[in-house]
Amino acid sequence: MKINYHADTDSLYIHLVERPGVEAGEVAPGIAIDFDDSGKPVGIDIEHARDVLDLTRIETLSLPLEAAAP
Repeated sequence: MKINYHADTDSLYIHLVERPGVEAGEVAPGIAIDFDDSGKPVGIDIEHARDVLDLTRIETLSLPLEAAAP
């Protein structure tokens, strides 16, 4: 997963997977989910991100991550 913030448009895009989106559906004002050709979500687009998110803090909780090898 990747998160990109675009300051010029104040938009935040969360790439869920590395597949292209072919269709988008707005789930709330300014928030859209992109879907691939199978209907699976591939990304989340948030317009006016600074108005709805605290971009100074990102926290991850309980992710099943494996420790990196030394």
